[in-house]
Amino acid sequence: MFSVTTKHTAFAAALFCLGLLAGPAQAQPPLGPEMADFTPIQPPRPAPETGFTDESGKSLTLADLRGKVLLVNLWATWCAPCVEEMPALDALQAKLGGRDFQVLAVSTDRGGAKQVRPFYEKHGLKRLAIYLDPKTALTRALGAKGLPTSILIDREGKMVGQLVGAAAWDSPDAVALIRYYMEKPVPTSLQRATAD
Repeated sequence: MFSVTTKHTAFAAALFCLGLLAGPAQAQPPLGPEMADFTPIQPPRPAPETGFTDESGKSLTLADLRGKVLLVNLWATWCAPCVEEMPALDALQAKLGGRDFQVLAVSTDRGGAKQVRPFYEKHGLKRLAIYLDPKTALTRALGAKGLPTSILIDREGKMVGQLVGAAAWDSPDAVALIRYYMEKPVPTSLQRATAD
């Protein structure tokens, strides 16, 4: 029969072993109620190198932004759920955007910047940059089945999860999810790039 001391020692040893198995960081991303529809991609896959443009027409790829955690949001001005979630994306960019994170709102509108710029002004979107995919090349390459679709990409350029439909991207649950990926160690190969 175990003594109280032996029981406590066994319990402490079990906790220690569990800690070793779990590692120093949380093994799975936190998915609170507001992020219940977020689906992790296992294993993470490299993001496509398909091009899109910024507001001025400059060509970009997702690789150009490697080193940051990206939330790529595929949307259109005619899509009601997209319109509904844009203020939350703008608020998320205001809260976390910077050197380590960016919301990449990529419009699929055929009218390009001429169609998107007035939409931003009308809805008071001040933090989101305008990105364009009028021929839906990036949208197709990312495998989006509908709009809006949001795909989370880690610092190494790997797609780690997605959410189809509108979401409360400015909620504490969403912020916790994004921070989980932001707080992962920066790979050595990217440390110089993120320091610049």
